[in-house]
Amino acid sequence: MLQSLLIRLETNDRERELLLKTMRQYNAAANSLAEEAFELKVANKYELQKSFYREIREQFNLSAQFAIRVISKVVEAYKRDKSVKPSFKELGAIQYDQRNLSWKGIDRVSLITLEGRIKLSTRIGDYQRARADRIRGQADLIYRKGVFYLVAVVDAPEENEFEPRGMLGVDLGIENIATDSDGQVFSGKKVEAVRSRYNRLRSSLQQTGTKSAKRHLKKMSGRERRFKQDTNHVISKAIVSKAKGTTRAIAIEDLGGIRSRVTVWHGQRDRHSKWAFRQLREFIEYKAKREGVPMSVVDPRNTSIECPECHVVDKRNRPTRNDFECISCGYKEMADYVGARNIAARAVANQPIVAQLGVTSPHPSGVGS
Repeated sequence: MLQSLLIRLETNDRERELLLKTMRQYNAAANSLAEEAFELKVANKYELQKSFYREIREQFNLSAQFAIRVISKVVEAYKRDKSVKPSFKELGAIQYDQRNLSWKGIDRVSLITLEGRIKLSTRIGDYQRARADRIRGQADLIYRKGVFYLVAVVDAPEENEFEPRGMLGVDLGIENIATDSDGQVFSGKKVEAVRSRYNRLRSSLQQTGTKSAKRHLKKMSGRERRFKQDTNHVISKAIVSKAKGTTRAIAIEDLGGIRSRVTVWHGQRDRHSKWAFRQLREFIEYKAKREGVPMSVVDPRNTSIECPECHVVDKRNRPTRNDFECISCGYKEMADYVGARNIAARAVANQPIVAQLGVTSPHPSGVGS
């Protein structure tokens, strides 16, 4: 399994200006080639290389490997959506590989620039040092708040999947970001408080409209994104750790079309559109893979309105957003917990090995917090 490792680079004033100059030329070349590719409607790497490789090298003073990487960057971006011309920021990432980047141990790295190679020291912590022997060579050079970083690709070891002796169902939502079939709730209250604060600040800054306000908006966007990412990391780690500790597989709903599938009342639309559901799912997935925890994906239809006791499916089972009360057998519980139970039960039914062990989803007497 591949993961990314963020490594800070130490630069003096000359090295900093040289890297910035290289970054600007690299992205200027990418924008120029993107215009040609879009006009010609060509997304084939070899055709573009045949027609524009020499021109890119001469016009933008790029090395042979930089020219190749520029072509790859444009092709990858154009293929994502051929109806739109790719556009690259002046200080967008530079893609390096084994031909234009080499590691001199973990403490130093050699990078090619417009004026030849430079050797830079790295600033790393214990986390990066422990994974240094697994760096594959590819890396992206990025520039954030006056500091250069290399985002290196590393091989992350994976544990062999264990044989599960149960299922931990996970229901993703808005009021509660995640609820599992043990009844543990990962509340969205703190997230909502942060979201509301950012919304107020964003509205005020947009009305102001000054250059300073626009800079503040950009910084605020980065902080909000990092907050979401950190929250998703914490939740996914807790879910995977619990599953591994109890020798259970993780059952999660298929997120395909979640934004169009879920009915959201007007007051929650902003909250729904701004939470990174897919990111949370991806974090759970890669952490589970790394820890050897099996995963099962189930069809989410009707999991929120099916009674886990008598299996009656009826919209009236959900009298409110947060409450479940079966119209047939009278079973009452928190709605998100019911959804998690149903997800776990469906996963058990889909997994013959687990089903043969006689395992069903947990049914605690109460819901935890």
